[in-house]
Amino acid sequence: MIAIEDTLVSEDLLDSYFVCNLSKCKGACCIEGDQGAPLLEEELGMIEKNLDRIFAYLPSEQQEKITEQGFSKVYPDGELGTQLMDDGACVFVVRENGILSCGMEKAFKDGKTDFHKPISCHLYPVRVKKYKEFSSVNYDRWSICSPACALGRELGVPLYLFVEEALTRRFGKEWMKALKATAEHLAEENANKG
Repeated sequence: MIAIEDTLVSEDLLDSYFVCNLSKCKGACCIEGDQGAPLLEEELGMIEKNLDRIFAYLPSEQQEKITEQGFSKVYPDGELGTQLMDDGACVFVVRENGILSCGMEKAFKDGKTDFHKPISCHLYPVRVKKYKEFSSVNYDRWSICSPACALGRELGVPLYLFVEEALTRRFGKEWMKALKATAEHLAEENANKG
């Protein structure tokens, strides 16, 4: 583990390769699993503020679910997350040509909102867990992402660089600068050993 400020970062972020390959996985992370996407308390207001503009990107079935049950819920383990549809998909999922994507992200990219998407989704497959004294930053390995691992290796993109924008959004530029410096230092050490 690498200590940066009040975080402990798994070296897996530096040693693993990753580039999402939607043509292979079809956005499975938006439908697989037992819970919706983890949400931070501070994200609730941002989503609520932009909800009307996000609705324009969502099918009527999702709009109805959100109107009736809300867009978030607290799961049995106490985690706050997005609401799920009956098929297990996140309520913000958009389906196009057999590929799942995020209605929040589409609205953001079209300049309709000022909220990208939940940081947990932006960071994925990196997960952050907050403890009393620190936060852990880990790689959540999952078989549905095998095509992304293969593409990342092929393109030579380390996981931490694939999620650089999200890590910077979550922890700030100085934190990201420190992570990059650590990665470069470790790469030099490994090169000198070989």
